[in-house]
Amino acid sequence: MELKRVFDILDKLKTYAPKDNILNAKENKKWVKYSLNDFVHTANYVGSGLLHLGLNKGDTIALMAGNMPQWNFVDYGSQQVAMPSVPIYPTINNDDLKYILNHCEAKIIFISDRAVYKKIDSLKSELPHLKHIYSFNKIEGVASFAEFIELGKQHFNLAQIDKIKHGVQENDLLTILYTSGTTGQPKGVMLSHKNLLSNVLICQDIAPFTTEWRALSFLPLNHVYERFLNTLYLFHGVSIFYAESFESIGENCREIHPHMFVAVPRVLERVLDRITSAGEKLSGIKKKIFDWSFRLAEKYELQNANGLWYDIQRRICDKLVYQKWREAVGGEIQIIVSGGAAINPRLERIFTCAGLNLLQGYGLTETCVVVSVNRLEDNRRMFGSVGMVIENSEVKIAEEDGEILMKGPSLMLGYYKNPEATAEVIDNEGWFHTGDVGVFVENKFLKITDRKKEIFKNSAGKYISPVLIENKLKECKYIEQCMVVGEGQKFVSAIIVVSLSSFKEYCNDHKIEWLGDLEMPGHEELKKLIDAHIRKINAGLAPFEQVKRHQIIHSVWSVETGEITPKLSLRRKVIAQKHLGIIHKIFGEEA
Repeated sequence: MELKRVFDILDKLKTYAPKDNILNAKENKKWVKYSLNDFVHTANYVGSGLLHLGLNKGDTIALMAGNMPQWNFVDYGSQQVAMPSVPIYPTINNDDLKYILNHCEAKIIFISDRAVYKKIDSLKSELPHLKHIYSFNKIEGVASFAEFIELGKQHFNLAQIDKIKHGVQENDLLTILYTSGTTGQPKGVMLSHKNLLSNVLICQDIAPFTTEWRALSFLPLNHVYERFLNTLYLFHGVSIFYAESFESIGENCREIHPHMFVAVPRVLERVLDRITSAGEKLSGIKKKIFDWSFRLAEKYELQNANGLWYDIQRRICDKLVYQKWREAVGGEIQIIVSGGAAINPRLERIFTCAGLNLLQGYGLTETCVVVSVNRLEDNRRMFGSVGMVIENSEVKIAEEDGEILMKGPSLMLGYYKNPEATAEVIDNEGWFHTGDVGVFVENKFLKITDRKKEIFKNSAGKYISPVLIENKLKECKYIEQCMVVGEGQKFVSAIIVVSLSSFKEYCNDHKIEWLGDLEMPGHEELKKLIDAHIRKINAGLAPFEQVKRHQIIHSVWSVETGEITPKLSLRRKVIAQKHLGIIHKIFGEEA
């Protein structure tokens, strides 16, 4: 059957993958599976419930919850009755939450827990459109999702659902995704059924999917990246397992033995940190073998470019070391896809050498995610690039400033109720201006070099790419977060948030007394470790790029406190404003 609307996937699945575990999640510490029949019936009950409550075609359905099967039930149920979903991050601040709910005029919201309910309850008097609140988890005094489903069962109206489904067209609005951005009010990206399905269909062969595959999902479904992958998994009949939390990813991998997952670079950096920490605890011949395997992995090249002797060594290391790395993530991983931010090529080499195929891709919410992606075949991937442009889209590099421009069927309908903002990013010829700067390597592979808004000039007029330097800084496992500063200054500096968990391990191994989380960021030994790393990376940077000074701060940047976006991008202006005194101190006297 031809797929025109996203919900058509469920009908397609009935023909070749009527599985009993299409969606899975932990409930009371046990995996609970939901069959395709459960999925279809519950989605229909959701549609019936929405119609009974008096909602109509075009009304928006807000979703403010973590990853769970119920998220999908609401999403697909609302699709079928032509009511666009509006996913919202549970960690969003109150001002943005109020703006989004009022801007999209949501009449109903499905939430996950008490913390989310408290936010909404505190704003209730300022949300004139919101009439109904249902919670997936039990909250005293709040209507439950189970009650809502019971309502749908009592007023089940499949004939009406089918009638509405029949009238839904591929270019109709599917969802509104509000981008948090790093400045200004959120903008609602309007995506159609065609936007999402065109991306799914063109990327369907990115991996050798089978209906026997299992995928672990832990990035937020509220973001287009994980939502696209979940749709791709469903298209192929892959069973989706929702991780309990970021902290449980390793444990969940060992429980379900996934064949695939997607991640952002920071997650993969943490995985590598754990591997190196384990290696540092070894001694004698085991330590020498580990160090050898690590050095070998850092030199890995595609297409057998390292030669026969390297390949022999790699096979030995695979038996002794890399196999254990794979077992740590379940032992059956076929592919890991990284997106959301640039990943250090060093990680690509190490993971791929170890038999964990790591593919980097590129896209934005406005492009319904994938613009380009590396493929499994060696001749269709390149470390340090975001791969080849997908076949149904066009990309060109603007001559005047190197900005990446894109056209294709996955390009958004526009920003909701904001034609002015739409006109700012989509020009008269239909090219979407991404805000990213890039080049084509070998006329084939797209490489992101900068973000237009993040590049700055020093006082000598030299352009500085902070992301490039920050990625090198974060190779140090004792650096959790960092931001490079120096616009208009004579030299580059950095504000650094340390990884206390990594330093605590170091202290345990070196018999250093732990004086408390408040005291240890200023410890002399930690300063020495970070200083040594900065000297090392400075050796590979141009003189004007080198980090001349840095300041360790005693805080952590988070979504809740406003320094980073939900997809873990830095809100540079917010961070700079919060640490203005430190920045003035850094540049208060000449180097």
